[in-house]
Amino acid sequence: MFDFEGRVAVITGAASGFGREFARLGGRLGMRLVLADIEVEPLRLIEQELLEAGCDVVALQCDVSRGDQVQALADATMAHYGVVHVVFNNAGVGAGGLIWESTKADWEWLLGVNLFGVIHGVRIFTPLMLAAAKADPDYRGHILNTASVAGLQNAPTMGIYNVSKHAVVSLTETLYQDLQLIEAPIGVSLLCPFFVPTGIHQSARNRPDTRHATTTVSQRTAQAFSEKAVMSGKVSAAQVATLAFDAIRDGQFYVYSETAPLENARHRLEDLVAQRNPRDPYAEVPHVRELLRARLKS
Repeated sequence: MFDFEGRVAVITGAASGFGREFARLGGRLGMRLVLADIEVEPLRLIEQELLEAGCDVVALQCDVSRGDQVQALADATMAHYGVVHVVFNNAGVGAGGLIWESTKADWEWLLGVNLFGVIHGVRIFTPLMLAAAKADPDYRGHILNTASVAGLQNAPTMGIYNVSKHAVVSLTETLYQDLQLIEAPIGVSLLCPFFVPTGIHQSARNRPDTRHATTTVSQRTAQAFSEKAVMSGKVSAAQVATLAFDAIRDGQFYVYSETAPLENARHRLEDLVAQRNPRDPYAEVPHVRELLRARLKS
């Protein structure tokens, strides 16, 4: 079982949503924390909150889509603490619409954060953790990557987001297998939450080219559906944080906020094996599909 007290955790996307709750729970468990986020003011607020609670914490602005900034985050972590035990590759953004309407800028922004943010975290922090394990036979580490149920299925008008999260699922499963192959004392977890009330539906606030971006009917429709779904989520970000820490403690790989949405994932795998055309993910809720279709025709 993983012991959290005194261990160093790096958390990206730490200023809001899951990342903020990871930080709060990690602080209560006695971890030393390195918080990273692109938003400065919210980052300072959570840093101050944790400092006032007596936590050992530092915070750095970081755009995870940029490898040089993730490297700077790792350098600062090593300079301050000399080691890292847990890495939460958590920063993420959302976008949708009919997949052919996503622009090059849409793809670069969303894949930059959702996929390359995890890629940079894995390629930069894993060697540091392996070096720590080589130097200390008692070292234990863990990497948790935040994906989504969207990485296990393919709902319409979510294509650009689906692609990013499917890639994170593949990356994380491969990371697990690679670390198992070399018998490294580093666990891996894949967090696939369903809709949870966080700020992801407001992701455009951090998009560099927001002022110049135009949106289509399908993108505005996807945004409206996303906002409603996210804000109607029944599981809180704090509850997801507890599930994530339990998974790290117990060495559990797959982590879900809810299991009911996995039914579509099961149908997808059955279709894949049977070589059937993909099932409609809204088959059980046809009113949602019809409402979406009507909005797209308006």
